[in-house]
Amino acid sequence: MKVQQFLDHHGITENPFGQEDAQSDHVFKEFCLNGTHHPVWDKIFSNPANPSTSVVFGEKGAGKTAIRMQMNEQLQKHNANHPESRVFVIEYDNFNPFLDCFRERYSGRKRRPERLLSYWRLWDHMDAILSLGVTQLIGQIIEPDNSEENNFRSVSKSQVANLSHLERRDLLLLAAFYDHSLDMPAVLRWNRLRKKLKFGYWKTEWERGLGFLVTMVTVGLVFYLGDWKDFRQWWIWLIMFAGWAPWLWRQTTLMWKAWRVTREVRVFDHLPNALRKILMRIERRELAGQPIPCRDRSDDRYELLTKFQTILKKLGFTNIVILVDRVDEPHLVNGSAERMRDLLWPMFDNKLLKHPGVAFKLLLPSDVVYYLQREEKEFYERSRLDKQNLVTSLDWTGESLYDVACDRVRACSKDHGSGHSIKDLFDDEISEQELISQFAQLRVPRHLFKFLYRLIVDHCNRYTVDNPSWKINRETLHKVLSLFQRDLEAFDRGMGTG
Repeated sequence: MKVQQFLDHHGITENPFGQEDAQSDHVFKEFCLNGTHHPVWDKIFSNPANPSTSVVFGEKGAGKTAIRMQMNEQLQKHNANHPESRVFVIEYDNFNPFLDCFRERYSGRKRRPERLLSYWRLWDHMDAILSLGVTQLIGQIIEPDNSEENNFRSVSKSQVANLSHLERRDLLLLAAFYDHSLDMPAVLRWNRLRKKLKFGYWKTEWERGLGFLVTMVTVGLVFYLGDWKDFRQWWIWLIMFAGWAPWLWRQTTLMWKAWRVTREVRVFDHLPNALRKILMRIERRELAGQPIPCRDRSDDRYELLTKFQTILKKLGFTNIVILVDRVDEPHLVNGSAERMRDLLWPMFDNKLLKHPGVAFKLLLPSDVVYYLQREEKEFYERSRLDKQNLVTSLDWTGESLYDVACDRVRACSKDHGSGHSIKDLFDDEISEQELISQFAQLRVPRHLFKFLYRLIVDHCNRYTVDNPSWKINRETLHKVLSLFQRDLEAFDRGMGTG
């Protein structure tokens, strides 16, 4: 008996349980993204007009990535309905590029994954987040995408024109330090942004102009009053050097600042000479006293984050939401709970998590809860997790898993009707309450989908095309569940695939 024959009999166009990862699950994306939510959804998502930080721990397959995608979808809808008070979304879920650059800063034993992440600090997270946000914003300004799909994050020319001179300078500063795009060279991209912002730089050329002027006047006077042999006199060269001294001094100081920035911003690569060329386009008085990420501390990053927020408010974004997910996937972490702890713990700082106008949505593996429960008083005082909408376990009841299975069956039905249910696939002697109790043993949606897929395939393999059976009986249900639980136990011990 073919699986599709069984599904067609029940009016189902495709197997509802064929996919296990939310990112590649088109059934979830097309039909369940807006209607199938975890019971604690409201606490995690909060109100987009006044978002708050949430810290969620869940085991593999509990739906953390699905929740991130649902939050992204809901925030897009909010932005479409409130164009003057949008939410700027930063998806902080790909750590590999940042960790790779971070690793290049170390050598020897410090490069080993088990030691490397112990050197990761709070400001490394802040640099990575600012890099993602600034790069995203500048991309919208340089190459606007006003398509309907991108309206929730687009920036109009009129909004850019409303930026004050100081806000344009701040945006150029942020671009100098944190714009990390591989589309074009850094200096070229920064100059394109400067032209879009109509930010002049001719005043920054006075030192170079002074050097040329002194050189030309000196050479002219030498040839007017004497001949070329006079260039043997040391004092003539001293005069020309004095004319170029202001320009040389400024280039030296800017190169020193650029080198310090490239040394302290460890999550992506800066070219010191490119950064020097960018900074020399900003007036000395405009640059004086501005926060520069050239020290191993978070103070400068907080000031730059505040500048970023001020610019975003002028562009129609009243809040920032940072979605943190897939912490266990980077190759330097490789699923290790200890390395996840080293990577995550610096972020657990109440000053950052409760920064005004910024909300973190941390969707984290439950593996690190073990270490969370063994921290000392100092950690809890610094993190104040009691104020962060903490969900220590993303549990699913049998009833909620039953509802998820029913939603997927309806989504894959020919008419998407509300009358379909997962129970339609089972014998009448199997009650709804019995299915709920069986599903409760599977704990999370991913295990449920794997089990139901295996159950349907096993049932179809028991019958021929000419002698089909359209209902799954209790014997098949219990047998497949028993085998699946054995595989699940091996997976929990790290000895299987689940």
